[in-house]
Amino acid sequence: QVKLLESGGGTVQTGTSLRLSCVDSGNMSTLNYRGWFRQAPGKQREGVAAIYTPGGSPYYPSGKKGRFTISRPYGKATVYLDIDNVSPEDSAMYYCAAGHKWPALLRESEFDYWGQGTQVIVSS
Repeated sequence: QVKLLESGGGTVQTGTSLRLSCVDSGNMSTLNYRGWFRQAPGKQREGVAAIYTPGGSPYYPSGKKGRFTISRPYGKATVYLDIDNVSPEDSAMYYCAAGHKWPALLRESEFDYWGQGTQVIVSS
């Protein structure tokens, strides 16, 4: 059974940095793609980063490059999302996801498994 467990959320102050973690377990042998998404209240879920876990350049959609960094240390079952210089606009539930194919459009439908999410609140 595939499981994804996010952690690292909480209440942080504007201008600080934050690291979110996503630990996977179960049969991940064909799930080589990971993504991070976020969803703020009243808004659609949006993708912020994706990575091919065996190696390769991460992908960031327009507007997310620069402050967001996705990484997967070699040999670890954890994918990280680092967010620099957070602002109240970054407040959202953050989810990690796993998929079998490269998410060309970084859409929800391109991923097969999801975690429960970790809440981030940025205070001004």
